[in-house]
Amino acid sequence: MLEEVLFAGFGGQGILSSGMLLAYAAMAEGLHVAWVPSYGPEMRGGTANCGVTVSDLPISSPLVAEPTTLIAMNRPSLDRFEGDVVPGGLVLYNASLIDREVLRTDVRVLAVKANEEAERLGSVRVATNVMLGAFLAITGAASLRSAAEALQKVLPPHRHSLIPANERALEAGARIASRISSKLGLWGPGIGSVQP
Repeated sequence: MLEEVLFAGFGGQGILSSGMLLAYAAMAEGLHVAWVPSYGPEMRGGTANCGVTVSDLPISSPLVAEPTTLIAMNRPSLDRFEGDVVPGGLVLYNASLIDREVLRTDVRVLAVKANEEAERLGSVRVATNVMLGAFLAITGAASLRSAAEALQKVLPPHRHSLIPANERALEAGARIASRISSKLGLWGPGIGSVQP
């Protein structure tokens, strides 16, 4: 198993935290992991992305140049990284902030209104974990349980009050992906796009 995931968005969306959450969850399951963050010069509001590699074999390079999955949280991220995804890969995008569909026809696509779902759960700050939950349900790269348990490590103590909302976000994303997956064949070779 090899997943090379690129989380991309703007500072303040929780991009780096969600990537770290995936890394800790996979590590807890005995997998090899690499996490490499990248920031724009502005921090909050600037660009933020991170590459996470999860593998059952040792990882030769921690850099994610050709992601198997792109999780795009805003339009500039989809515009910039869509072309880098490997053929047959997966593009998960935040349909709350991205006003166009994926142009490629050789990748699997899931559009999730992550901001609306996060607001329904009580905090727009958990939107990226809605996307992470969908990713975990589709790929099985790590379990939702391991991700939920890793929240204690990823979130600083003064943010532990957000753990329940983040757990609900992971579960909501997994439910969305499960509900839509049979229509799209996201677990198989199917190609498609749908907005829930």
